[in-house]
Amino acid sequence: MAARAPHGTNQPPRIIVKKIYIEGHGGHHGGAWKVAYADFVTAMMAFFLLMWLLGATTEKQRKALADYFAPTLIEFKQNSAGSNGLLGGDALNAKDNYPTKASGAGTRSMTIPIGGVGGNDVGTGDKGSLKDQSKLTEQDKKNFAETSKRIQARMRATPALAKLAKHIRFVPTRDGMRIDLLDDVNYSMFDLGTTALVNDASTLIGTIAESIKGLENPIMIRGHTDSLGYGDPRNMNNWMLSSGRSEATRRRLSAGGVVEDRFERIEGVADREPLIVANPADPRNRRVAITLLYRRILDQDSRGRFRPGMRAGGL
Repeated sequence: MAARAPHGTNQPPRIIVKKIYIEGHGGHHGGAWKVAYADFVTAMMAFFLLMWLLGATTEKQRKALADYFAPTLIEFKQNSAGSNGLLGGDALNAKDNYPTKASGAGTRSMTIPIGGVGGNDVGTGDKGSLKDQSKLTEQDKKNFAETSKRIQARMRATPALAKLAKHIRFVPTRDGMRIDLLDDVNYSMFDLGTTALVNDASTLIGTIAESIKGLENPIMIRGHTDSLGYGDPRNMNNWMLSSGRSEATRRRLSAGGVVEDRFERIEGVADREPLIVANPADPRNRRVAITLLYRRILDQDSRGRFRPGMRAGGL
């Protein structure tokens, strides 16, 4: 609206503009919808990630994942015997997951039959064969006798080995049974001056390996030479030759199925222990001795198996 100008002046009338704001009902209500949308997008991303994992894993891997999240495994652990012991039954002295306290009442009678047999203590009682050294030694002697007969029978059945009958002998010793592989003036188990087995000798040692691989007795191999020397002992000498032939014999036994843990000692003694004492240069002094050692009670591990170890001497 316009006001009338004062009388006698040329000033224009003043115009007053009045603005009226009407508040509607469709205005802004905040950002809660953004949080809900973010949660939805996160859930969808997790869903597609799960689908991708299911398609990228194998059945075995999915089974492992399911077992990890399965509550039944936790319940089994909570309800198993020994869960009330130290560290939830996992203490060092809590064998078979039973309570470690003297007052604890395990459920061994419920989980293991009264007539159950086996375990770490079988044969280790006062009258058990694994507790009585004399009975164990007698069992070894019986096994040695059967082994020697088996080797000789196989040699007789093989024409290529039958001619080597005089080059092998079985000698009972205070440490066990020694199998000597002997040379003579007409035959050598190894190529002269080397550690390479000849074919017949390799076959013979393979036959020995086949016969002794089922035993538990530790094995010692000792190489011997005659007293003949070399031109330059710095390049080759009888110590190196005897040790190398022992190692070659060990490798051939191992290739025949004898496990590595059974080899207790591999050594070469050069010409220091001649078979023919009166003539150290005699070719019969060249030999390899494979000794099946007696098992000893102290050689057993925690599972009752016999293992090679330090031996206090023969029996």
